[in-house]
Amino acid sequence: MKSTKNTEKTNLHPRNLHRFGYDFELLTQNNPELGKFVFVNEHNIETIDFSNPDAVKTLNNSLLITDYGIQNWDIPENFLCPPIPGRADYIHYLADLLATTNNGVIPQGETIVGLDIGIGANCIYPILGNAIYGWSFVGTDIDEKAIQNCKKIIEQNPKLIEAISLQLQVNPRFIFKNIIEPEDKFTFTICNPPFHSSPEEATKSTVRKVTNLVPNAPKTAKPVLNFGGHNAELWCEGGELGFIKQMIYESAKYPMQCLWFTTLVSKQSNLPTIYKTLNNVAAIHKTIDMAQGQKNSRIVAWTFMTEAQQKAWKFQE
Repeated sequence: MKSTKNTEKTNLHPRNLHRFGYDFELLTQNNPELGKFVFVNEHNIETIDFSNPDAVKTLNNSLLITDYGIQNWDIPENFLCPPIPGRADYIHYLADLLATTNNGVIPQGETIVGLDIGIGANCIYPILGNAIYGWSFVGTDIDEKAIQNCKKIIEQNPKLIEAISLQLQVNPRFIFKNIIEPEDKFTFTICNPPFHSSPEEATKSTVRKVTNLVPNAPKTAKPVLNFGGHNAELWCEGGELGFIKQMIYESAKYPMQCLWFTTLVSKQSNLPTIYKTLNNVAAIHKTIDMAQGQKNSRIVAWTFMTEAQQKAWKFQE
């Protein structure tokens, strides 16, 4: 008889719906397609093969239907398929950050506007932020195909139409330029930057990840990444550090148009240089530790506003 008891994932945020694992019976009920990927492992627990991209995508679909009210979601082949529990954690920690300047109350509703840098084809941060807290989003990307797929997701889920708008970044050299206009005000920015500095580095990382997930998997010259991802999502010149430094220097040109700029930082070794760059532009910054699946990660958040200016920020227009 399979175990129905899930171990609490204490590394996830206390409000994360996925803290107690997955209810595969309910998920399969809501999305029968998942059934063909579910099996009972050697510990007598229901699971899926997390090294199989189709299984991960179908699990995501089931979670979005069951927990977030999204009936139609898909991504093109080879685009990043995000692990939803980790993405939800970022949203929850952002909510806690916003509460610090709102008398301890998490601000909710459409007047809270986030700017998602590199929305990808999956649209996941805006979907989760809207479903959990009712926030609105502008999503940007340098990839036309990614933007078009997000548009399709939004159109097929009418509740997202008023909540999420999209903008193609026409010049890949820039992050905020061409996107933040003089009249714009954003409560926060959110970003999962490209981790790697070259396709070769991304491939090596993929091999390591697959080996961790399936220790006895046969070695292959072209490994399949369970969470997918292609050029713009996985690597850029200068890697994660180069991208974040560029983001920090550009953000300094919009000091009063965004309350909190934030980004995920995958590599702890990048933090000293990131902190130095933030100090160079006189930003107030903080780091929020979090776990992303099998590894630790963190959010770095910064603002150019004094404490008084932060508290004066209008959460409700």
